[in-house]
Amino acid sequence: MKHFVYILYSIKTDKYYIGSSSNIENRLIKHNLGGTTSTRPGRPWKIVYKETLNSKREALIREKQIKKKKSRKYIEWLIQCSGN
Repeated sequence: MKHFVYILYSIKTDKYYIGSSSNIENRLIKHNLGGTTSTRPGRPWKIVYKETLNSKREALIREKQIKKKKSRKYIEWLIQCSGN
């Protein structure tokens, strides 16, 4: 089953959020309805980046790789390279 790593952006807080899911559209709805404590203050969020991976395991590994960089410049580079 395909899984995705995604990056959300909040204009309100000027922050990014990195996550993974098998259904990005439903996950975005949950974020924007306040269903996730860590993203509630930044609503509304928009998807600015996504990667498709072959499994949940691969998606979780990739999510951790991106988060481990702890770099806004890296996140913005990823978004720019993706054409979004």
